[in-house]
Amino acid sequence: MYNEDSIPNKNRYINRYQLSKLHTFESVARHLSFALAAEELCISPSAVSHQINKLEDELNFKLFKRFHRRITLTHDGKNLFTVVKKSLNILNQEILDIKIKDVTGALTIYSCPSFTQEFLIPKLSQFTAYYPYITLNIISGNQAINFKQYPIDLAIYYDSLHYDELTCEHLISETIIPVCTPSYAHQHNLYNNTENLKNCVLLHYNNKPLDFSFDEWQSWTSHFSLSFDFNKMQNMLFDRFDHSITAALNNAGIAIGRKQTIKKYLESGQLIAPFLDMEAQCEQRYYICKSQEKYNPKMDIFIQWLKSYV
Repeated sequence: MYNEDSIPNKNRYINRYQLSKLHTFESVARHLSFALAAEELCISPSAVSHQINKLEDELNFKLFKRFHRRITLTHDGKNLFTVVKKSLNILNQEILDIKIKDVTGALTIYSCPSFTQEFLIPKLSQFTAYYPYITLNIISGNQAINFKQYPIDLAIYYDSLHYDELTCEHLISETIIPVCTPSYAHQHNLYNNTENLKNCVLLHYNNKPLDFSFDEWQSWTSHFSLSFDFNKMQNMLFDRFDHSITAALNNAGIAIGRKQTIKKYLESGQLIAPFLDMEAQCEQRYYICKSQEKYNPKMDIFIQWLKSYV
């Protein structure tokens, strides 16, 4: 006859000492390295190895296959890692939810249109799911904003400027490359033939009102010591970067693309870079700014979330 002591109870398999070892196991499984786990946990590799050996003895099954210079997870190890990782994520999210319940209200973000379109909008549902108590107000524009004059909490820029009065954090470095559709490249015989650019419509972007200069095209051609008289070539000007890319997608010409910003179009094959190995590093970069004179915790929450995926 069964009694309470003879019926298996899952809660009895894990005690407070094993929880610590499971934390160590998660780190080793994630890195597949005792040394890297030891560095992350600020303990010695031998202490990590001892904890894993002890955990395997207590669980009565092997978690890792040991080889001369590497380790891999066993089948049981993989299953346990999946469960432990999921459990830690749930625990971390619950702790975060408790912490941010008092962080409510609006957060106003001013962002350059290209970043808004390609990086912010695709991830907004994730942010609202993580932080349902924060309401985002997003305003797009290309000009530097005056934090004292306007009720802006954060600004995301793409340029090479520096602001002593603001706290700025780097987001994304960029390279520039000419891009067009495969059909446009074929029609104008552009594959590895820069000379034929003179027969193309150059799509260029400048956010300065009524400034018709070819800043990004000039930067790219100078980097590769190419010489073109842009004023004698067919061209089309846009005051928004994303509009120049949309024009390229519709076979209007060849545009200068920022590789990280247009990554999805290159990966899908909608746009191609017809000149191989001709990327030029930009001085400009995407970065996020906040005023040094005001602070609210929602700013740091948004910045940390943004930097976790860009």
